[in-house]
Amino acid sequence: MTDQADVRQIWQTADAVCFDVDSTVITEEGLDELANYCGVGDKVAQLTKEAMGNGMSFREALTLRLDLFKPSLQVVEKFVQEHPPQLTPGVKEVVSLLQKRGTAVYLVSGGFFRIIEPIAKLVGVPVENIFANKLLFNEKGEYEMFDKDQPTVSSGGKARVVQLLKDTHGYKRVVVVGDGLTDAEACPPAEAFIGFGGNVLRPSVQEKAKWFVTSFTELAEPLKS
Repeated sequence: MTDQADVRQIWQTADAVCFDVDSTVITEEGLDELANYCGVGDKVAQLTKEAMGNGMSFREALTLRLDLFKPSLQVVEKFVQEHPPQLTPGVKEVVSLLQKRGTAVYLVSGGFFRIIEPIAKLVGVPVENIFANKLLFNEKGEYEMFDKDQPTVSSGGKARVVQLLKDTHGYKRVVVVGDGLTDAEACPPAEAFIGFGGNVLRPSVQEKAKWFVTSFTELAEPLKS
């Protein structure tokens, strides 16, 4: 991969596209919004900042943040009902254009399946095409932990998902679109990474992206030709 033209060409001919969810498909960060809903938004944000600064692994940081407020099944379901997803403008059109071209679309996220499921329905992505973390509850619906067997729970998880999709479906051209370094790190095995800065612009991601966009309109245009 040498330049933006190569990435655009792969984008136009991709077998599959994996979109990050938080700050990409939606304008927010799902876990932060759930924490806000539970009244611990500031504490979780501070913990996130400390975790990132101390080089803590994604799994460790997730454990600490969830243990801080232990969201019950009832609270999560209520949050999903009362807090409809804030879709990033233009994302539905891009998903539709890709699918019309025969490109498979996936949502690959370090967020949670129960929060991402309604987002997938809104943008027209099949539920079975979601790769995300899963909250685990006891028989009373109380939070216990999260499923540590999901690939997205560890650092490098998105790269593992891309490889799994290639091995399972035989995809030759996979593109990853997202706002974070975890998305950039999934290429390779993905053939191309497109940095997205429409909601949060991260200079470190911009540096790693051969093609960096700030709106879904920029992604839609090449799919219309």
